[in-house]
Amino acid sequence: MDSLVTAAARALASGNALDALNYIALRDDPPALALRGIAMAQLGDLSRAKTLLRRAARAFGPQEAVARARCAVAEAEIALVSRDLNWPVRALGAAHDALARHGDLANAAHARYLAIRRLLLIGHLDQAERQIEDFDPTPLPTASRAAYELVVGGIAIRRLRTSNARAALAQAERAARQARIASLAAEVESAARILDTPAARLIAHGKVRLLRLDDVEALLGSKALVVDACRRVVCYSGKVISLETRPVLFALARTLAEAWPGDAPRAALLARAFRAKHADDSHRARLRVEIGRLRKVLSAAAGINATKEGFALVPRRARDVAVLAPPTDEAHATVLALLADGEAWSSSALALALGASQRTVQRALDDLTADGKVQAIGRGRARRWMTPPVPGFPTTLLLPAGLPVG
Repeated sequence: MDSLVTAAARALASGNALDALNYIALRDDPPALALRGIAMAQLGDLSRAKTLLRRAARAFGPQEAVARARCAVAEAEIALVSRDLNWPVRALGAAHDALARHGDLANAAHARYLAIRRLLLIGHLDQAERQIEDFDPTPLPTASRAAYELVVGGIAIRRLRTSNARAALAQAERAARQARIASLAAEVESAARILDTPAARLIAHGKVRLLRLDDVEALLGSKALVVDACRRVVCYSGKVISLETRPVLFALARTLAEAWPGDAPRAALLARAFRAKHADDSHRARLRVEIGRLRKVLSAAAGINATKEGFALVPRRARDVAVLAPPTDEAHATVLALLADGEAWSSSALALALGASQRTVQRALDDLTADGKVQAIGRGRARRWMTPPVPGFPTTLLLPAGLPVG
């Protein structure tokens, strides 16, 4: 490797893309193409960066397996940043194996980190957690170590382990400070703000107040019966009952919990569960059926008694009943939760992360665009959606796969 390529590589390692381009901007040999691609990625021109890296990978000879693998890892990182989550995971796995086989442990570790970060983004927390436990970050350079701690902190935040999250983000801050990369330090600072920002509303005894993540963790660890409207689950004594696929039952459970210790009138239950403005006998009959189903689902946590006006929730062991709601009743809040990271997402990536159909996501994006809450950039398959980097409300609990459900 000649002196100009070496100088460019050192400049890129310190986050100085412009200095790197000054050394190799006019060169078309494979190492220079690869470094130019990385420099363009650091400057935000991801499309050009991807083109340059692919040219470099093709130009490297068959004996240069390590160089080609490094290009594959860099291209995977660009795809991750641009929220193109459908990129071939097998190619990244093959690059990891090639790098590890040839002793390039730093880049092999970086490839593994990218795979874990993708799992986190699409909500596969169990897999991400298993892989992070077996992951040795020692070979990572300082900047990548900060990014690794961000992933550890991200998993802890979604699992509502706030003390672990604070420790990981503190480590990330130290690593970012040592790396002296301003964009990385800003990303760490943004992640740390999540812990001190209201993340949900507590609705109990007719009152509403905002909670931070550590307050949410304390609430879910208490003896209260909590109807979690962020995840559509009911939590009690460390156990979780999922109602995510049963929206009518969840609507009834939330209405009963909001009315506790009193009873919920039948009109309120019908309006919330069936959107019935004018209830008839068929609605009332259906309400009785659904209440019976809810009794069965919640039998271990609470009973449901009929009253003169409606129905009342009767917890088995819990001392209190509360509803944990999103910080706002914003429509399409889960889509906004993902877009709130300030990155540009494709509709296919949003659908993958949310576990929804692309058509459903597209309808939500159209509504949000019409309301001026998101903006579209690009055309056709290159079309992306994003929001301003500072969202209108905190969204941690709305991100996919935040709480374990059993």
